Amino acid sequence: MKNKKLIGSIRTVVMMLFLCTIGAAAQSAPDEAPALTIYNQNFFVAREHLPLDLKAGVNHVDYTGVAAHLEPDSVILRDPGGRALQILEQNYRNDPISQELLLSFYEGKTIDFVVGRNVDKENIVRGKIVRSGYIPSSYYAQNYQQPVSTQPLIEVDGVLRFGLPGQPLFPALTADSILKPTLSWEIQTNDPGKFEGEISYVSGGMSWQADYNLVVSDKPGSKFDLLDMVGWVTMRNQSGKTFENATIKLLAGDVNKIQEGGVGGRVYAAAKMADEAANMAPVVREKSFDEFHLYTLQRPTTLRDQQTKQVEFVRATSIHGQRIYVYDGAKTDQYGYYNAEQVRNEPNYGTLSNPKVWVMEEFKNADTNHLGIPLPKGKLRFYRRDADGQLEFVGENTIDHTPKDETIRVYTGNAFDVVGERKRTNFHVESSQKWMEESFEIRVRNHKKEPVNVRVVEHLYRWTNWKLIEQSQASRKSDAQTAEFPITIAPDGEEVVTYTVHYSW
Repeated sequence: MKNKKLIGSIRTVVMMLFLCTIGAAAQSAPDEAPALTIYNQNFFVAREHLPLDLKAGVNHVDYTGVAAHLEPDSVILRDPGGRALQILEQNYRNDPISQELLLSFYEGKTIDFVVGRNVDKENIVRGKIVRSGYIPSSYYAQNYQQPVSTQPLIEVDGVLRFGLPGQPLFPALTADSILKPTLSWEIQTNDPGKFEGEISYVSGGMSWQADYNLVVSDKPGSKFDLLDMVGWVTMRNQSGKTFENATIKLLAGDVNKIQEGGVGGRVYAAAKMADEAANMAPVVREKSFDEFHLYTLQRPTTLRDQQTKQVEFVRATSIHGQRIYVYDGAKTDQYGYYNAEQVRNEPNYGTLSNPKVWVMEEFKNADTNHLGIPLPKGKLRFYRRDADGQLEFVGENTIDHTPKDETIRVYTGNAFDVVGERKRTNFHVESSQKWMEESFEIRVRNHKKEPVNVRVVEHLYRWTNWKLIEQSQASRKSDAQTAEFPITIAPDGEEVVTYTVHYSW
């Protein structure tokens, strides 16, 4: 019962968000143009118009050309003018006529095949369709692998053959055949007349993502870098439908999907994403919407089926960033399955050394840093200019949805000319008195022609109660089990960090 109430509440929230999205799209789109709100999780909300001419009583209405991955239980049909419509019945068909489907209609029957042409005469053979090879679209929605065989099997002159012997010739279509995915309604109204109806629905098959290109240059005489950013929105339409001259909104946020039974039972609920709105570049305008952020393309565009479209949505220059070197020397990945007791009791845990020094780029997403806009999750690509002035790719990583005024720090690769070495120099355990002491020596060498600042990160992983009783440099406790030693290494120089930690339990 609790689950039913929870699902009911989720449906209510989803419908409120759905209707708000429809209303927001309706305010800016031309009456005849479709409007799309695309989520970055492979689904979208579509709003389209269809002319209706209803008589008093019950009316049958067909609407062709909806998206191929439509969720029928999400459909809303209404009159924007407020006319009362009662939907007595709704039917959705997604089996448009194709050669494979027609072959399935004639399984077990014999039809003609055109195998060639002599002068003005076609050469015809008769073949019995033993197997059509048709696979319904619902198969792929419920299975994640290719069926065993999709080849037609035809009998010609008593011999079985895979594949068609020629171009099949079919009788005329039946009255109930469809050429496109179709919605049909039985609508009752007591207010007849002509008007523009509005249909809105949720469908799969459309997604978007953000990509950011950053050009990094050194600022002479400063410890900071200067970054120029260009952000792109990439939209992919695999919905089975082309949307002409559409108003498009992109919704950034982590939207929860709950699946009940089959594909048609999915509902989409809200999840928290970001903070306050900020101004975007002219091509795309951003604003807050509930717990999400909406990015609106400022001009209508056509989004064709199977098309990938890109639009610039942010451009910023002279962003102050900082290159950070981090040496996390303990190689503990092979002990990933250890529990806390094993970590404490295994003498050799954490004694293997990782020589790699991480390179990270850090900058603040703030107005004062020439940025300050909510950034949707996406990929950051970093470039630097070489001595010839040519851009070279120097690393990439991804960011999550990042609100305004948050700091972005991403790993871009490992340093070539800065290396580390870590070794344990002492280990002593007094099990009866429940304490342990462990000492380490960390060496970081800089082979560059300029000094570098490195953060030496040490994880005090043996136990929760620990204290540094000796240390060669001042350290900073970054969390409950991590200490950082900031060091500056001269050109072609080396710095040594030593410390002893005391654990008790």
